[in-house]
Amino acid sequence: MAIDSTALEDFTKAKRKAKFQGLMSALSWKNNDLMSLYEVTSIIKPKSETYLGMRTIPVSKIIGSEGRYHDFSSAFFPKREQLRTRWCSVDAAVINSVILPPISVYSLGGYYFVRDGNHRVSVAKAQGVEFIDAEVVELDTEIPIKPGISMKELREKVVDYERNTFISQYKPSYLPMGDIVFTSPGSYPEMVNHILVHKYYINQDKDYEISFEDAAKSWYENVYSPIVSEIRAEHLLAAFPGQTEGDMYLWLVRRWDEYKHKDKNMSAEEAVRKAGKEKGKDFFHRIGRYAQYYLSKFSRN
Repeated sequence: MAIDSTALEDFTKAKRKAKFQGLMSALSWKNNDLMSLYEVTSIIKPKSETYLGMRTIPVSKIIGSEGRYHDFSSAFFPKREQLRTRWCSVDAAVINSVILPPISVYSLGGYYFVRDGNHRVSVAKAQGVEFIDAEVVELDTEIPIKPGISMKELREKVVDYERNTFISQYKPSYLPMGDIVFTSPGSYPEMVNHILVHKYYINQDKDYEISFEDAAKSWYENVYSPIVSEIRAEHLLAAFPGQTEGDMYLWLVRRWDEYKHKDKNMSAEEAVRKAGKEKGKDFFHRIGRYAQYYLSKFSRN
């Protein structure tokens, strides 16, 4: 099928813009891909979704895609030559005033991620269209997002939100929160679960239920602090750049649980030492693989 010459010229211009945008992004160390809905929701974890029906939405607020985020630049210009035929057919329809079906999007934090209609959005961007009809499903979140936000920045926002939520809900003046710091989403809720499990076991030997505050104090003194002391003694943070003692605590508790499937009597101290040795083996194994790769590469030249 012949491609409309005007549409072909439009595609070439749009692809050129994507290439230029990619160059500028590389120079500023930024990602030029659209945001991935899967990656964003795996961090934010929306609590619910609501069907909003047909809406007219601003094209400028469409910042991501459910499945085609590698095919278009962050400004929704086409990056791949394989998109040409489909892109040009949509562009030709717009040029000839053909009414296209509405796109389908997820709404998240006031911005939109395309479920269906990526080419239509890309053409709209290239044509300077300001609004587009869309079938909208809203995902509930209290985490603010914005165009161009990196996954690292998004994770930091989620961690900050979860920490502030914990402090607001439990008012933990009885814990040294300056020493209990996590960097991964889900860590503060996981800490609460650890405290609640600790509370459950303490209550087994009592004829009354202790408070969350008392359980948290006991957890910090008898669970968290001893493990952190072992982390320091084994100098484990040196093997995990960028991680905190809190991060290491959660990782080691998970590893300890795995170890106990083989040795039910393994202590926390033994688990820390075993994990440290395994981490050291992993480190030297990676170095060995890299060295082998480069030696083989140079030997061929």
